[in-house]
Amino acid sequence: MALRPVQVNIKALDHSAVGRFWAEALGWGVYEGPAVTYVGPGVTNAGPVVTDIGPVGGFVWPDPVAVCVDVVTVPEPKTTTKNRVHLDLATTSAAHQAELVARLQALGATPAHVGQGNVPWTVLADPEGNEFCVLEPREIYRDTGPIAVVVVDCADPRAMARFWGEAMDWTLHEVTDEHAVLRSAKGVGPYLEFLRTPGVKTVPDRIHLDLLPYPGDDKAAEVARLRALGATDLDLGQGDVPWTCLTDPEGHEFCVLAPS
Repeated sequence: MALRPVQVNIKALDHSAVGRFWAEALGWGVYEGPAVTYVGPGVTNAGPVVTDIGPVGGFVWPDPVAVCVDVVTVPEPKTTTKNRVHLDLATTSAAHQAELVARLQALGATPAHVGQGNVPWTVLADPEGNEFCVLEPREIYRDTGPIAVVVVDCADPRAMARFWGEAMDWTLHEVTDEHAVLRSAKGVGPYLEFLRTPGVKTVPDRIHLDLLPYPGDDKAAEVARLRALGATDLDLGQGDVPWTCLTDPEGHEFCVLAPS
């Protein structure tokens, strides 16, 4: 039994505008529904067919390689607190990095200052203030696709590696006191990195991971397994929905979706 991350969920006041920003940023297509915009490769920008667990029809869901983006409407704007989950975007050359930064700013991204100092990557925020990084070219990310890494700030990378390594079927590549790195056992798609960061979680994040059981696996059993590993139930007022909201041992929100 195991789970796989299938999408990064981003909360937004205007799901359409934020979703289209990320589609342009990543070079992917969009499906739009009344309160959700799904962004992924292979999406043809055709009319939406949206279910309770996401859009289907016209393309394969979940994507077999990519961790996609799902932007959902919420009534509250982002606070000034930095998200503890963000995306790092890959580039192939210094020229590509400069071009991508310029293009993203033309699309509505703004420079963000999170105490990064003099670093070779560029920190930006999307049109609703969600921070992300445009990395300098790195050989390790040459085959990840546009999203190089999903980065999670944490206090204890080793503890996060233990929990998430048991929760998912991804392979642990490296773990130290400063960071832990996982990736799909197939060696495709982005990395997931838990980065030791000062401070503690104080507000709900605008960005979280959505996990999915494999076909034939029992969602309820998977959720029970996560609780035994240290996950906690999360009540966001979601009511009767087919997904389950949880937090990991450090309070990072995530959802377990129902298999289609």
